[in-house]
Amino acid sequence: MPRWPENGDAFIHPDDVSLVSRLIPSERVLRRDSYDGTYYHYRYGDLSFRMRPCLWLPIEAEGLDLADEVETIGVGMERELFIGVVTGMYYVRRKGRILYRLSRGDQTIGRLYVREHLRLLTEKRRVRKGEIDHPTPKWNGAGERIGGFIDLEPGGPDESAAD
Repeated sequence: MPRWPENGDAFIHPDDVSLVSRLIPSERVLRRDSYDGTYYHYRYGDLSFRMRPCLWLPIEAEGLDLADEVETIGVGMERELFIGVVTGMYYVRRKGRILYRLSRGDQTIGRLYVREHLRLLTEKRRVRKGEIDHPTPKWNGAGERIGGFIDLEPGGPDESAAD
């Protein structure tokens, strides 16, 4: 979830500012659970917080979540096989996928794993799709226009169209 310090923190619920400031900006995969008309309710493991609509990147779920018990799947003789717990989920844009951080007992494993190298140990029940349509904010076209730019795309609008 991208965020810049000059944007301030007005989009974060006042009670959640200290928590959210530790979580974003980052590559963490946050779960967006619901919308109450003003704030979206997010979750990252046991942590939950509220934020107003803002930029986010939808990511396809891979069937794993924080606190899931998993078994590593060895590739040749490269990896040690062990059972661990998912303690971090990060979306890496240059790879275009989620990478998972595991812990083994009290020790956090240094390397990150892709989904294909993990096997879920607990069966998850499938829940039917929700009946509540969570609205996505839509831009109505109102607002300031940016002028003074030159469109480098052939056939695009010329500079005078942007003023």
